[in-house]
Amino acid sequence: MKKIVALTAVAGMTLAMADGAAIYAKCSGCHGQNGEKKAMGKADVLKGQSAADIEKKIKGYKAGTLNLHGMGATMKNMVKSLSDADIKAVAEYIASFK
Repeated sequence: MKKIVALTAVAGMTLAMADGAAIYAKCSGCHGQNGEKKAMGKADVLKGQSAADIEKKIKGYKAGTLNLHGMGATMKNMVKSLSDADIKAVAEYIASFK
């Protein structure tokens, strides 16, 4: 816990954003370090989307009700272990990309 507090103090992030950054680490391979890439050449660029839109999409993928660009099954697998708090944290982190 001390490391997280120190990290957030140095980086100027809230704890939720630090958690979001840690969660996003597994996303960056396809979506880019700052959400600037179209994952697998198909998906929408994440950078510039609102936290509310991202949260809604992640919840849709997790529930299996969203299949944007044919990525539903892939994304469902990627987000299946995220809690609602995790989803909110990563959505807020992604929305912070400038």
